[in-house]
Amino acid sequence: MLSLRLTRAARPTVHLRRLLVAAAAAGTGFLLLSALGYGLTHPTHSAAALLRLSWCAIPLASTVQLAVAVARTDPGAKPRPGLSAFGLGPARLMAVAALNTALACTLGSLLALLVFLHLRGDLTGMPFDGAAKDFLAADRSLPVPAALTLLATLPVLASTAVALALRPRDLPRPDTRTRGYGRFGAYGRTPSPETFGTYGRFGARFFRGPTPGTRHPLPPADGPQPQLHPTDGPQPPLHPANAPQPPLHPANAPQPPLHPANAPQPPLHPAGSRAARAARVGADGTLHAPVSEPHPPAPADHTDDTPAPLPDLPTAPPPGLPWGIAVLAAGLAVESYAGATETARHTTLPGGLAGGPAGVLAGWALTALGLILAAPGLTHLCGRLLQSVRPGARRLLAGRVLMAEATRIGRPLGVVCAVASAAFAATALHGGDGGAPAFGPLTVLGGLVVAGCTVGTLLIAAVEAHQSRADTTAALLRLGAPATVLRSAAALRTGALLALFGPLTLLIAELAALPLAR
Repeated sequence: MLSLRLTRAARPTVHLRRLLVAAAAAGTGFLLLSALGYGLTHPTHSAAALLRLSWCAIPLASTVQLAVAVARTDPGAKPRPGLSAFGLGPARLMAVAALNTALACTLGSLLALLVFLHLRGDLTGMPFDGAAKDFLAADRSLPVPAALTLLATLPVLASTAVALALRPRDLPRPDTRTRGYGRFGAYGRTPSPETFGTYGRFGARFFRGPTPGTRHPLPPADGPQPQLHPTDGPQPPLHPANAPQPPLHPANAPQPPLHPANAPQPPLHPAGSRAARAARVGADGTLHAPVSEPHPPAPADHTDDTPAPLPDLPTAPPPGLPWGIAVLAAGLAVESYAGATETARHTTLPGGLAGGPAGVLAGWALTALGLILAAPGLTHLCGRLLQSVRPGARRLLAGRVLMAEATRIGRPLGVVCAVASAAFAATALHGGDGGAPAFGPLTVLGGLVVAGCTVGTLLIAAVEAHQSRADTTAALLRLGAPATVLRSAAALRTGALLALFGPLTLLIAELAALPLAR
């Protein structure tokens, strides 16, 4: 009920992102059901049916990535002060986000099931004159347990991924340290270490001073009270009568002037100006308050006019750049070796895609993985290059933001580049071969699902990065930075990323398509 209320009270942009997840889940569910229908129609071609089902893992992973990105930007899943008192702690919010993701994916899976049953003719008759009989298994009964198992795969995987991504990481851990015992079984430890034989040394327990923090025992109420000053002894006078009293201020002593004439006077500055604030700070860093201000403000206190301190930006590049370059080079090498070997086993891809040796497909997978691993480091390098050679305000701001958001933007950008390179290579191979069959409807649907999910994940990651920089942007605006500078810095970041990743994607696509073009 709480999840439904939060879903109903969300903003339209949040609903739009959840509808994108539902649409992607519908496309992925339809692909899974189509693989099941092909297996029912061709029971003797189990290898081809298994290959079709394995290719559904790519849109499945893309949909899960989109669901995690949408859950990260959901304002209802972010911890806020005061919600823990109502039982909405970090763990409860994580459960609510996982439940929302499961609901969206379940809605898409149910929509895919309705469309699949409609195309099979189970609801209102066979549409399109039975043109989709090959992968719908219209003449066979649909196994309900198998269909429900395939449709339940995506909600379970997406909700689990969201729960792992949004799990609370700052929960207090139980103290597992062993409790020590002091001397002679006393609980705890002594405040200072003692050497061997301290307890048995003669007089150690009689002449040792009081331990700091201990209280002296009070005398009993019915016993004699100790007197501070005995009454039977003579009391010495405080001030003897015959002792000369020194004068408080000798008459011949020179009085120092209150304000020396040759002392430098502090300059007068308008109240509230930066110069007036700087004049309060002395050479040793202490604050000097005027007479009318008995309590100067602390240096660490921030008023409404003072911007919040900027967070520390990471200077070290992400650690995945060397590994990404190594995996990328290994993938290109595997593709070249498998393409040059004539005795390699060829694999026919479904949906009209160009087939080739299995080693080439493994090289494509390694190339895509290397590009994904190297993308955060390349984004960090792009931000560092923007700040080189005497940067201005725009270049400095754009480069620092790219360095700070290298991991958040780099991973989705690497996935987009990998998908774009694979699509470009497949299109180039299909266009170069005049006798190749046209792309099938399921191939087009799978390509649209993967491309839409990857591009949507990149855009949502950009929105998340913009939300994380909201305080910094507000501080820059309060300091007087024009909004055109911020917009031009954003355009400069986009142009720099396109200038770096665009040619890189085309180069990798050409190298990936080269072994199959022979």
